[in-house]
Amino acid sequence: MEGKGGRTIAAISTAQAPGGIGIIRISGPDALKIADRVFFSKNGKRISGQKGYTVLYGEVRRLSSGEKLDEALATCFRGPRSFTGEDVAELSCHGGLYILRRVLKEVYEAGASPAEPGEFTRRAFLNGKIGLTEAESVMELISAQGAGAARAAMAGHEGVLEKRIGSIREKLLNLAAHLDAWADYPEEDIEEVEAGALETSLLEAKGEIEKLLSSFEAGKILREGVDTVIAGRPNAGKSTLMNLLSGCERSIVTDVAGTTRDIVEETVLLGEIPLRLADTAGLRFTEDPVESIGVEKARQRLASAGLILAVFDSSCALNAEDRELAEACRGIPSVAVINKSDLESKIDYSYIYDNFKHVVVLSALSGSGLEDLNREVAELLKTGALDPNEGILFTERQRDSARRAGEGIEEALNALRMGMTLDAVTVSLEGAVSSLLELTGERASEAVVEQVFARFCVGK
Repeated sequence: MEGKGGRTIAAISTAQAPGGIGIIRISGPDALKIADRVFFSKNGKRISGQKGYTVLYGEVRRLSSGEKLDEALATCFRGPRSFTGEDVAELSCHGGLYILRRVLKEVYEAGASPAEPGEFTRRAFLNGKIGLTEAESVMELISAQGAGAARAAMAGHEGVLEKRIGSIREKLLNLAAHLDAWADYPEEDIEEVEAGALETSLLEAKGEIEKLLSSFEAGKILREGVDTVIAGRPNAGKSTLMNLLSGCERSIVTDVAGTTRDIVEETVLLGEIPLRLADTAGLRFTEDPVESIGVEKARQRLASAGLILAVFDSSCALNAEDRELAEACRGIPSVAVINKSDLESKIDYSYIYDNFKHVVVLSALSGSGLEDLNREVAELLKTGALDPNEGILFTERQRDSARRAGEGIEEALNALRMGMTLDAVTVSLEGAVSSLLELTGERASEAVVEQVFARFCVGK
């Protein structure tokens, strides 16, 4: 892939849907000249003659006939002070898809090539404008479903994760350099390597890597959400809870047991956590063939859930279906929701607290207790203790690189404790450093770079 001096590319950089404004981005050595061929300002000025970060108002015309296609703003960004590090022109047109595609066609005819998925961001990486973790955070920003995910992505985009990794890497590099110097130049006045101090430094670096890795799953939940099943016996209030969390009448609510016969699904935000909710049929024995299919589907979803909201009716004594649900929740992240707190209580609270670590008492009808549910779910999924601003791992690629770095540090520790030569410790340290350099993109292979940008959409 070309960096500086390569082909000039163009694409629609806004969503492929109608909107008030749409943007066509052109980047490369001929970006401003190509823009001049299709854009004509009202004051007669040319984009190629403008300073960076300036805007002209005018219109886009067809090359062949001069026909006006749309009014537009043309923004000039001059390399290297642009997102890609190259000369960039952006044409801001009306956001109709036909207009945008028609203007883009003219830009191609004027000499630009179609951009590949993620090619603008890839050029920014290749031209040294951003690191690989910062590039990956671009897609995380676009796909963020909640405030926590957005904050984590913004921290990554601002280089917080890269700085955090860099701090660990520098510590390991300094250790390796000291070991090399002490081994290679014994006649020089170099401080002797003391095994205890070396072990302490390695343990500190190992702890920092482990802290990074431990936050990955919670961060993944903030970004991608969790498959959540709302389960309970008929009329426990599952559908009312579903509607409360959805903010609309998503499930049918009646006093008739067995109303919900199939799985009703919706994605909602509980606090900062996206929940992919499934409202299931009430767990009970039934001779109704249609309802029995729904009950069997509910049992199957329970077994594969990432989170169960187990709903119990506080106005009724516990029955066999309630106890079956409690048994089904064993080994699966679960919150017991004791519903109908606005009614007289007849439930055995001690049984619920004996079988569930996380319990919430609420009224799905009034919404009372919803904040308690938010808190318990965040505590259970460990997102409550996560600080998205401190820099967390985003992708499986990043986690794998961090894991291999941790293994390298562990190997160095084992070599030191077994009394092996310091050369063996150094080799393991260099392996850990190499993994961290791959993580940040400073020593990433072409295959790794391809893997990263394959996830991107065209226009970014």
